[in-house]
Amino acid sequence: MIQLGTRGILWLRTVHLFFVCIWVGGAVALTLMQFGLHPTDGGSLYGIDRSMRFIDDFIIIPGAFGCLITGMVFSLCTRWGFFRHRWILAKYLINIGAIVFGTFWLGPWLNGMGPISRMEGLAALSNPAYLHFKAMNTWCGLGQAALLLCAIYLSVFRPWGKRY
Repeated sequence: MIQLGTRGILWLRTVHLFFVCIWVGGAVALTLMQFGLHPTDGGSLYGIDRSMRFIDDFIIIPGAFGCLITGMVFSLCTRWGFFRHRWILAKYLINIGAIVFGTFWLGPWLNGMGPISRMEGLAALSNPAYLHFKAMNTWCGLGQAALLLCAIYLSVFRPWGKRY
């Protein structure tokens, strides 16, 4: 197994923190867009939906996978390991769980909103399917953003000690 030196660990930490920032920043941006934007016409509603999809596709997804990959490199190339510390295991569970939930639930809900708002304009705000997608994205996305903040807490405070 390759062991990184001090300088390599610093560079890896920098790259990992970059991905953390873009993932959490994207999640916070989507949450704020759900609560803070109030469209006045169909075009602006569709624009909001497309913007949220853009953030998901080009900010959140790369950030999530970047965190996973750099975390795995940390585990492979440093003394931290995969299972040595409970807090690292918890971070992996949060990361993988968030990716799976985003892939199979949050993403499809978000992707379902744009076509409805494009076709129906502001009337989409009365469409039960659209409202369901929006509500699920709002509340589950807020929960996911909170879970990401928990992962940051774990990284900083490193609770629970070693497993072995």
